[in-house]
Amino acid sequence: MSISTPHWIAPSILSADFSRLGAEIEDVLNAGADIIHFDVMDNHYVPNLTIGPLVLQSLRKAGINCTMDVHLMVKPVDRLIGDFLDAGADIISIHPESTEHLHRTLSLIREGGAKPGLVFNPATPLTVLAEVIELIDLVLIMSVNPGFGGQAFIPSSLARLTRARGLIDQQQRNIRLEIDGGIKADNIAAAAAAGADTFVAGSAIFGSNDYAATIAAMRKALAGA
Repeated sequence: MSISTPHWIAPSILSADFSRLGAEIEDVLNAGADIIHFDVMDNHYVPNLTIGPLVLQSLRKAGINCTMDVHLMVKPVDRLIGDFLDAGADIISIHPESTEHLHRTLSLIREGGAKPGLVFNPATPLTVLAEVIELIDLVLIMSVNPGFGGQAFIPSSLARLTRARGLIDQQQRNIRLEIDGGIKADNIAAAAAAGADTFVAGSAIFGSNDYAATIAAMRKALAGA
């Protein structure tokens, strides 16, 4: 039996204007976003380089107190977990390929006071989920190959969402199921119907002229899912 959770919209700051990042985050929160998705890339695990813990720390010092959903696309990952915990991360999600000892890495996140998440690339088997499901609070299904914003949604991700939702519901655990990549108002309902409850959207929101109208359109689509 599925545990009911409210839908969360999570703008990805990968697509924000970094010259005014704090203001951009405040703008999307005021426009109705629930949490902020914080993409960290190292130009090693993924072919791009973004931001580190000092940026998150600066946002916290500037008074931004929303839930920060940190997605670590880095390898090796353990070295940075403590830094992001200290910087104020609320959720830290990692890829199974980023660590040799997944159980220990997830435990480091939990012991540090954040919620652990596990991320699956489009071709990463979901089989590992059953082995660590008791250690996590969030599953993130990538609906694009990680590394760049603005990519097209991979349709087979819907079936992967359904399989992940089935595994979560079998355990009757309160685990969020997040989808990231190519999410827009015209496909968010399909992702919800497949089992997602948390929706990362970067260019669809930050690339729009009206953040509130875009988020409202997503909410309307979700209401009909």
